[in-house]
Amino acid sequence: MQITDILGILHPAIAVIFVFPLIGIVVKFAWQTRQRRLQILAGSKSKIPPVVGVEHKQLGEWLTSGVVGLTLIGLSYPIGKNIIKNQLWNQTPVQVVFILLIFVGIIASLALLYRAQQRVWRGIFATLTGAGLIILGFQDGVFRRDNEWYWSHFYIGMTAAMLMVFSLAIVQDIYVDKSNRWRIIHTILNCIALLLFIGQGITGIRDLIEIPLSWQEQYIYQCDFANQTCPTPNPQAPK
Repeated sequence: MQITDILGILHPAIAVIFVFPLIGIVVKFAWQTRQRRLQILAGSKSKIPPVVGVEHKQLGEWLTSGVVGLTLIGLSYPIGKNIIKNQLWNQTPVQVVFILLIFVGIIASLALLYRAQQRVWRGIFATLTGAGLIILGFQDGVFRRDNEWYWSHFYIGMTAAMLMVFSLAIVQDIYVDKSNRWRIIHTILNCIALLLFIGQGITGIRDLIEIPLSWQEQYIYQCDFANQTCPTPNPQAPK
């Protein structure tokens, strides 16, 4: 494997090693938090420790950072590859600088979202984070599978990342809303996100199978993917 191939598997490697195990832990703590709250509301004493809610919140914040960071890594590889391949720093240097600023802006907006207290600022920083991800996602070089958007690793991943950012933005409202409206919204959105993460695991494996190594690209991309055929190599002439 060449260095470009190693960089290409960095995104799925981090997903398998860090993000997906963290999803399982967050889901477990979410279930325990809900069970403890229901037991207390029923008037019984819960054996689940009170700290489970705090740990669920902390790990949920880690998960949001992990998902956004993983998305940035996944986008930086094809975008960077396209910039290097087409030498865009010579042709359109403004575009390259703009892309770099978007990366920096997303990281800064997410960091400020963690620190924001007022709802309006949380909304602003969440919007900036999501908008930055969308802008990067539609740069040249990013494979989106637009013809099968409903089964696209890109669109499913983007939707999951947006749900994570939105969940982070409303988490403070959960603790002050006595009607539990925000808590219900949080639960529904994260159940949808969990299904999307399952879809990411399936589509990610599929895409890894389809993506050739760098030295194979010149041969693989000659194939007719619609008809699932590849050109037959010419037989060697007899000596």
